[in-house]
Amino acid sequence: MALFMVKDVTCEYRSEALGIGAERPQFSWRIESDRRGTQQSAYRLRVAGSDGDFGSPLWDTGRVDSEQSIQLSYDGPKLASRTRYYYQAMAWNQSGDPSDWSETSWFETGLLGSDEWTARWITPDPREIDPQSEASYLLRKGFALDKEIASARIYATAAGVYELFVNGEPVSEDLLAPGWTSYSSRLQYQTYEVTGLLRQGSNAIGIHLGDGWYRSGLGFEGKNFRYGEHRAALVQLHVAYQDGTEAVISTDDSWKAQIGPVLYSTIYHGETYDARRELTGWAGPDFDEDEWKPVEALDLKTDVLAAQENWPTRVTETIRPVASFVTPAGDHVLDLGQNMVGRMRFTVTAPAGTSIVLSHAEVLGQDGNIYFGNLRSARQQVSYTAKGEGAESYAPHFSFMGFRYVKVEGFPGAENGLPLDAFAGEVMHSDMEPTGTFECSDERVNRLQANIKWGQRGNFLDVPTDCPQRDERLGWTGDAQVFISTALFNYQGAPFFTKWLRDLKAEQHADGGVPFVIPDVIGGANSAAWSDAAVICPWTVYQYYGDRRLLAEQFESMKAWVEFIRAQGEQEYLWTTGFHFGDWLALDAKENSYIGATPRELVATAYYAYSARIVRDAAQVLGRTEDARRYGELHRHVVQAFRDEFMSPNGRMTAPTQTAHVLALMFDLAGEQVRGRVARDLNELIAENGCHLTTGFVGTPYLCFALSQNGYHDTAVKLLLQTSYPGWLYSVSKGATTIWEHWDSIKDDGSFWSDDMNSFNHYSYGAVGDWMYRKVAGLDMDAAVPAFKRIRIEPMFGMNKLTHARTSHLSMYGRIESGWGIENGKQIEVTVRIPANCTAEVILRGAAIADLKEGGQLVGTVEGIRSAVDTPTGAKLEIGSGTYRFAYENGEIFRNRYNADSKLEELLADEAAAGVLQRHIPQALTGPAIHFVKKLSVQQVFENPMSAMTEEQFNAILSDLAAIG
Repeated sequence: MALFMVKDVTCEYRSEALGIGAERPQFSWRIESDRRGTQQSAYRLRVAGSDGDFGSPLWDTGRVDSEQSIQLSYDGPKLASRTRYYYQAMAWNQSGDPSDWSETSWFETGLLGSDEWTARWITPDPREIDPQSEASYLLRKGFALDKEIASARIYATAAGVYELFVNGEPVSEDLLAPGWTSYSSRLQYQTYEVTGLLRQGSNAIGIHLGDGWYRSGLGFEGKNFRYGEHRAALVQLHVAYQDGTEAVISTDDSWKAQIGPVLYSTIYHGETYDARRELTGWAGPDFDEDEWKPVEALDLKTDVLAAQENWPTRVTETIRPVASFVTPAGDHVLDLGQNMVGRMRFTVTAPAGTSIVLSHAEVLGQDGNIYFGNLRSARQQVSYTAKGEGAESYAPHFSFMGFRYVKVEGFPGAENGLPLDAFAGEVMHSDMEPTGTFECSDERVNRLQANIKWGQRGNFLDVPTDCPQRDERLGWTGDAQVFISTALFNYQGAPFFTKWLRDLKAEQHADGGVPFVIPDVIGGANSAAWSDAAVICPWTVYQYYGDRRLLAEQFESMKAWVEFIRAQGEQEYLWTTGFHFGDWLALDAKENSYIGATPRELVATAYYAYSARIVRDAAQVLGRTEDARRYGELHRHVVQAFRDEFMSPNGRMTAPTQTAHVLALMFDLAGEQVRGRVARDLNELIAENGCHLTTGFVGTPYLCFALSQNGYHDTAVKLLLQTSYPGWLYSVSKGATTIWEHWDSIKDDGSFWSDDMNSFNHYSYGAVGDWMYRKVAGLDMDAAVPAFKRIRIEPMFGMNKLTHARTSHLSMYGRIESGWGIENGKQIEVTVRIPANCTAEVILRGAAIADLKEGGQLVGTVEGIRSAVDTPTGAKLEIGSGTYRFAYENGEIFRNRYNADSKLEELLADEAAAGVLQRHIPQALTGPAIHFVKKLSVQQVFENPMSAMTEEQFNAILSDLAAIG
């Protein structure tokens, strides 16, 4: 019997979602089938109440004839707070065969109304404990439960960051809760299931409270931004008894407070911990709290509280040091072998009062000493004082560091070498599910892919930061928008960006302006490409996950940003005013400038057009017809204004920079008549620069796409494989294990770029990953159908450079794979995996249907292949779900198609040749040669006035064309 089942059923992206705040949660599932071409034709979803009785469900869709299997919104009776609900799904395939019901999953609501908070915000009484104290606070409450317990939940948050304990045990593995949001507008709370930690009789709750982002002092250049001066906690425990009654224990003025062993902790500078001040059992029920101090209730808001949205921050991996050594300066240093973000844990046996200091850094200097210069004012230092009672283990509670190397001072016995087994690096970031892989025949590129993922892990710690080590670590909008597609391919980032985009909307100014960083702690706003994150990021989340709810939620914010731009220009359709970062860190910048040579008004207007287009497309998705018409018209006007201002009628860019050409191509600002000219000029600019890029933050993410999509894929691959400066593999050749902020953060002679701005973990240039997955390995989506419901597979083989490439992505529908390999320069094999309930267009370059085989059979007889046709590019197939293995010979025609590229480009660069070709295309071009005409958009070039050409020149052209066709 054929396999057909519903699996991986989720609510709000989680299979067991505890403490959600959505009143109409969204459900999704995947389908598993062992038959090719499986499609869902109908579904049924049912939700049961807390009794789990599906015989009398709370909501039952009944059979719904639809292919929809993701983002199905709950449409039953109003959900109650603090209630667990159970759900199941089933489906029918295209033959009408039903699946069984899926396994039962559950979700549980949190506190859905602010009026349900009866707890009070508490902090130590300022008459007893200095509110400006840098030491952490310990807060506790002992209480009794006099009946048999059925279940218990804690709802908790803090103005600061907290660790929560019940009867001395931590309630979760979460770190740095409640995370960083725009605290004045939105503050997350967490829900914890604590039934197993409570008991009938005496109990206690303990809270360890630190500064975190709330009070650490954030920003650079002396800004030292703080959200408030008083750390505080808010906790509400609900205990349901077996007899149906309930007890509620909340923070109020009956709690007690004391100073904790963390004497100092901040985000930038690290932590100071005195183990001698530890209070054994302080969070347990039998602890003597007579010496503890009273607390006071604060009048902080509860109407800003929101249920946890983001993935929690956790330790996701442990790394042991690979070496220890003594530097020329005499420092004892550990090498983790990987630039990482998180904390060091160590175990030590030492006399009481022994001071151990750990100082964290990313690289070693030219002289072999540990290098701290790029940290600026951030100290990244941990100081620990031993209590002297045997082996003791410690890791920081309320800080994190970006580092590979650790200078260790004061560790007993270090003169004989640091014991590697006493230390471990604990990798911390938002605990996102990995969803993407990439691997190819060049191990240097595989290292680059690893660096991209490590850079994302290090900088996706609750917010998408620019860097994790210096006195910054801010949610820069520009970095987030250029990297978001790469990020969402590699990791499940929907909750991560949902939370961050809600903060962006909350921080957006009344006039529609958008700050440079979210949450905003530096005050600047309204730069093109940076503030456009308000439009680009929600649209990209929609493309990956099909989340129309988030798109609708952000739509007014998206519109407001575009309207802000419209209001700024001296001309309505150009943006030529205000401050802009431009092509930040581009290599064609003037001396002593970070801003590239591409005119900032060109960059600003290009993004104006791009954002207007996205708003138009979002309006169409949401059924907002008038908005779609209005922004479609705006887009047309801005595109025309861009062409009039920044391009000649023949397609020459007024700014002779790589980035100017890239933006014109990628944002469809170059009309079809001149697109070939713009692409050719871009290719020539790169060739003239020794096949090196000059692009910065704006141009680099799109550079390889602009080349590959316009006939110059070989150039794009050459750029990828460039090992000399500037190039992606330059940093790899220097031993990088994350992405650098600058192409030459470490120079050839081992010296550094300026200390002022030289992060060795800065993910922006890792946006090349998006191109690697989509073009090199060939796994892409149909932009008109979100979430990879319709997939596009078109590997672009890097002839004579790469011999294989493979990628995979775990989409909302299931795992997608695309891989190819070439053996002996002749046999090409392409492997494709399409999940059930999806279809794909597969383009196999150079293949002919008559000779193309799948699994050893000619494709015309293969199950799952819906259609197969020859095109000038190669074979185009329409396929259903399943795994396919295509094979074909790399014949002479196929080789000619690639080898002829450079010759044709040379011929077509001659305007005289273009004129003659216009007259003779019908006779001269036949068969495969037509592919090049289309590929290089020659037909548009031919609209130029014809030029004279000698018969000898023309015959030479015909000879070249005959060799192709």
